[in-house]
Amino acid sequence: MANDSGADVLVSFKDVQKTYDGEHLVVKNLNLDIRRGEFVTMLGPSGSGKTTGLMMLAGFENPTHGQILLEGRPLHNLPPYKRNIGMVFQNYALFPHMTVEENLAFPLQVRRLGADETRRKVAAALDMVKLGHLAKRYPAQMSGGQQQRIALARALVFEPKLVLMDEPLGALDKQLREHMQLEIKHLHRDLGLTVVFVTHDQSEALTMSDRVAVFNEGVIQQIDSPGNLYEHPRNSFVANFIGENNRLHGTVGTVDGELCTVRLDDGTQLRAKAVNVGGAGSATTLSIRPERVVLGTATNSAALENHLSGRILEFIYLGDHVRLRVSVAGHDDFMVKVPIADLDPAWREGDRVDVGWKALDIRALDPIAAA
Repeated sequence: MANDSGADVLVSFKDVQKTYDGEHLVVKNLNLDIRRGEFVTMLGPSGSGKTTGLMMLAGFENPTHGQILLEGRPLHNLPPYKRNIGMVFQNYALFPHMTVEENLAFPLQVRRLGADETRRKVAAALDMVKLGHLAKRYPAQMSGGQQQRIALARALVFEPKLVLMDEPLGALDKQLREHMQLEIKHLHRDLGLTVVFVTHDQSEALTMSDRVAVFNEGVIQQIDSPGNLYEHPRNSFVANFIGENNRLHGTVGTVDGELCTVRLDDGTQLRAKAVNVGGAGSATTLSIRPERVVLGTATNSAALENHLSGRILEFIYLGDHVRLRVSVAGHDDFMVKVPIADLDPAWREGDRVDVGWKALDIRALDPIAAA
């Protein structure tokens, strides 16, 4: 959990819980501080509590226990429209009977801004998303990408302290989605926005965020920078949810400082980084990324403490690299990522191949059931 102190903290969740039926907690003891100007993503599978957390911050849900602070002030008695928070939804939520400029003017009129200032702010917001030429159109006359830009402009037009985004790109196709990811990221940087973003798409979270809070079963499993989440997962859930991951199941032998020995189910002995393990004899699940595995003659390096024999089962061509599915230590779904330049042209499906990796590149974590 993150609990940053100081004047730069804009939002604080303090021991927040939420239940709908009085028995099952959808959010459990959420403690999270979000700094001014930060882009924080709440990431997790459906039902993990991430959207409920966002809805409580927006004011559409109330915490069952605990409190949420904005600039040090509790929000529990403040209705959504008085929180000065911008919202962007997946379904755009634009008024279909209003033109683009009328949609953008609406939150300013609610705040009783004068007509001249409203026109100026609407023009500036449309210019920001490069859609000034569509001011007189209705939402139905625009593409999905254009509607999402207008929804974003409407969330920013009244210059809120905080912008909340709930799966805002989920309805867009892949190419437009990736373009909008960069556009939102640039707006965040250029305008100094504080953004809380909800998604179940881990690649989207890694691309856009300063920090990512990974939710599961109402609890933040880890909150960290995208790089640390990927390279240094603290438990098996995070290792498997973030990026591609190979899992091997075994039993801890010895623990010596940051390293441990692990005996796999087929008897293979490995050395691994001891991250989240019990003592000797306890079960563990090992995690290693496909790009950290080396094949063939490269395994002769003295830097590789772990050496196994494998058999190539499948080649999956992906342009700049090839994924090889390899049978290793009784696992037929072990994936290895090989750059095109490093691929041995002599390799064929069915070939035996040496497999190796560094001890510090494989992490011994809490046990999960074998698939």
